Amino acid sequence: MKINFGDRILFGLTAKKGKGWERKLREINKYKIKKIALFIEEIPLEKRPKLYKELSKSCVTEIPLVHIRSDSSREEILYLKKKYKTKIFTIHERDFSRLNSWKGLCKYLYLEMNYDNFVDKIVDVRKIGGFCIDLSHFKASEEGWTADFEYVLKQRKIRKYFKSNHLNGYSYNKNCDIHLIKSLKDFEYLKTLPVFIFGEVISLEMYNSISQQMEYKKYLVKLLDERFNQKN
Repeated sequence: MKINFGDRILFGLTAKKGKGWERKLREINKYKIKKIALFIEEIPLEKRPKLYKELSKSCVTEIPLVHIRSDSSREEILYLKKKYKTKIFTIHERDFSRLNSWKGLCKYLYLEMNYDNFVDKIVDVRKIGGFCIDLSHFKASEEGWTADFEYVLKQRKIRKYFKSNHLNGYSYNKNCDIHLIKSLKDFEYLKTLPVFIFGEVISLEMYNSISQQMEYKKYLVKLLDERFNQKN
């Protein structure tokens, strides 16, 4: 069955050090984009009420994936689930220490691994919904054959764990992720990744404007379509 990457790839409402999301939201309204991914990792707790107020007045009706913070409350998650039908909340390894604060919601949590060659003993993907594979993190981990890479690889046959992704750029020279895309070459690494890590929700995690994301999405849809849907 042909995969519709145009539907799977979501524009990302991101912030850099708490800034930039308002400009992106204006663009989202301009282009009447109803379904997006939301990244609040760099938006402090005290500034999020304004974000949610502006979102509620926007054209956005669905947010399948939200990258939350360690200070995200259970009420915040429930609000997003109810209002925007969010089913995937991505977390970091350190957030396993907070699972009791999100009691009853763990099946909606998905782990974004780092590539620092360290996996804390508290990390146990069996306690949550699965992974949100950051594609550039995975590439960097693969290149270094890190403990993070091995942890993911051991779970590769459990398909339900691989429902979502963060998609940004990757530097071969520095072996690191790129969040401000400047060249289509930053996406070339996607051609080398194993099929099992690609999920049904692929969220663009980049600081670029929505209009730039729109151009990049066209290229990414073509790239992934050729990878997954090419005729034999």
